[in-house]
Amino acid sequence: MVVNLVCFLSGLMKMSSAVSVGVEHAERRQSLNSQTEKKVFYIELLRVVAAVAVIAIHVLGPYRYLMGEIPQSDWVSAIAINGASRWAVPVFIMITGALLLSDTRPFSPGYFVRRRVMKVFVPFVAWSVFYAILAGISLQNVNWSETVQRLTSFPTEETYYHLGFFYYFIPLYLLVPILRPVAQRDDPGLFYALLGSWLVLSAARLTGISLGLVEDFVLYGGYLLLGYVLHQNKLPLKWLLFIGITALVATEYTAISESVSNNQYTSAGWFSYKTLNTVLIAGMVFGFCQYWAERVSEPIQRKVAAVSRHSLGIYLVHPVFLWPVRELTFTPGMTWLTIPLVTLAVFVLSYMASVGLSKSRFTSWLVP
Repeated sequence: MVVNLVCFLSGLMKMSSAVSVGVEHAERRQSLNSQTEKKVFYIELLRVVAAVAVIAIHVLGPYRYLMGEIPQSDWVSAIAINGASRWAVPVFIMITGALLLSDTRPFSPGYFVRRRVMKVFVPFVAWSVFYAILAGISLQNVNWSETVQRLTSFPTEETYYHLGFFYYFIPLYLLVPILRPVAQRDDPGLFYALLGSWLVLSAARLTGISLGLVEDFVLYGGYLLLGYVLHQNKLPLKWLLFIGITALVATEYTAISESVSNNQYTSAGWFSYKTLNTVLIAGMVFGFCQYWAERVSEPIQRKVAAVSRHSLGIYLVHPVFLWPVRELTFTPGMTWLTIPLVTLAVFVLSYMASVGLSKSRFTSWLVP
């Protein structure tokens, strides 16, 4: 056995250099594939936590305007959860930037429109009609004029509160064929110039400066760049945590103190998705999930991946389960506990509904 092993090793040493180089390249490709798989998992993890955070924002929505009507501790808890969840929508956009800007395959407009844009746009239209109908239904009566009004305004205004996301997200697809070659250039100078300019503009937005008609396109579009750069470069977690937590504390303090000072709810612009503080918090969450993903066991990874596939479906479906909560004006106390519990319940129900819809070829397209 030993002799055979020695002979075998000797044979390997005498192999041609060409074969050795081929093996080296194969190992390198395998290593890159392994790194890619890790990156894909943390993206899936981000989708799940972002979906939970979005639902939390919508669960706590009514509490924001109950200042003085509920115990102050309950109101402050609701606002604190709100401030700690504002990164959710930006993270969804960052995921898109991480995946689409790093795609090195030749860009095909037809494929991109068919497989990317229409896959989101068609369900968006269908759900907009559904929620326009739901908006006209209350526990007291059915108001079809409300449905008609919302459908009439549909080209420029969402038919239900959570669908506003698509009005600034879908146009961002126009930026992908422009930003992808910039991101993949050998010289990253132009890319970082755009990224730096966006950070400056987001800081300016925090001071109240508006960019007018192009504001959404520019300030939301910057998250594509941020997602790509964090996807390609793993930044030191301690710095991401320091900067992100500092921004979060400043956000919470400003929104709560300004509201108390004015005796009515106001975020003072700090809860906007388009301001520098939210950018820094979103970057922290993105980086934290990158590090955390490496420590998650394979069984948990599989479960997270299964839920992640339904993240868009969960986003589209969840207001159905919040409809009775809002209709009954259900705003119980102990918000530090009830908001997370209701969020979890709605998340689970939305996941189950998305899974159910995905099982039929007649409805699967509604929850891509």
